[in-house]
Amino acid sequence: MKHCEGSLKGVGGLNLYYQSWHPLGNPSAVVLIIHGLGSHSGLFSNVIEHLVKTGYAVYGLDLRGHGRSQGQRGHIRTWSEFREDLKVFLKLIEVQQPGCPRFLLGHSLGGAIVLDYVLRFPTAVQGVITMAPPLGRVGISPVKLTLGRTLSQVMPRFALNTGFAGAKASRDQNVLAIAQDRLMHSRGSARLATEFLGAIAWIQSHANDLLVPILILHGGADQVALPEGSRVFFQKIDFPDKEHHEYPHSRHALHRDLDCQEMLADLEDWLERHVKGGTLLPFRRRSMPDEYMLG
Repeated sequence: MKHCEGSLKGVGGLNLYYQSWHPLGNPSAVVLIIHGLGSHSGLFSNVIEHLVKTGYAVYGLDLRGHGRSQGQRGHIRTWSEFREDLKVFLKLIEVQQPGCPRFLLGHSLGGAIVLDYVLRFPTAVQGVITMAPPLGRVGISPVKLTLGRTLSQVMPRFALNTGFAGAKASRDQNVLAIAQDRLMHSRGSARLATEFLGAIAWIQSHANDLLVPILILHGGADQVALPEGSRVFFQKIDFPDKEHHEYPHSRHALHRDLDCQEMLADLEDWLERHVKGGTLLPFRRRSMPDEYMLG
């Protein structure tokens, strides 16, 4: 596996860090990982190793205000900054991997970012994967949400602790130790809060406009982005090529939880079918009620 690092210019000239991992031969497709709030591109090692081993190239971007990228921690001025940064990232990958099929994979906040993007630019990628997307109730107190709305106009950079770290993320004690990673943070600004809420409302209202294949993966025990949000969104999608897998005991960082191998197998299976361009296969039940099965 070959590992590369680089930077690109985001909106406003901000330096954004990215890294990529490549199989020894030509990749069958590229998977772009967009992380969640407080995280960074270096926290998906098991996903990356699994995908590269099966022939995919993987690119990871540190969002503005995260990881090794510039910007105030956990702050944006407008949601469009995320969208435009992702557009620049996709253009860079097209130069580096011309003609290679591309799939967006977003975790948590990253799930919202990639959904917003493909709803606006459906031909940009061949499919989208969301892990624990925050499409409904989130584990932030109503007091903090109200405070965020109030301060967004007068003190947009004011930041609070989101409280998303620790046991809410995973049952794996080895993963909990990662919370000490110096590149991680648990900050979210007042402006980010209001921009996020507006983006989620827009995504929900445009669910039936989705025109790309989608895979939704969610932990049933997620207390950060509650899983019913994904269920409701899934039901709103009219596009037939859709799948939703829910893992009853997994928490928010389901890609780093105790039963992540099941999730990785489902991800590999979905990618293989879509990269090869086969017809949509029957949805396989994964510990979900019948009403959430495909078809």
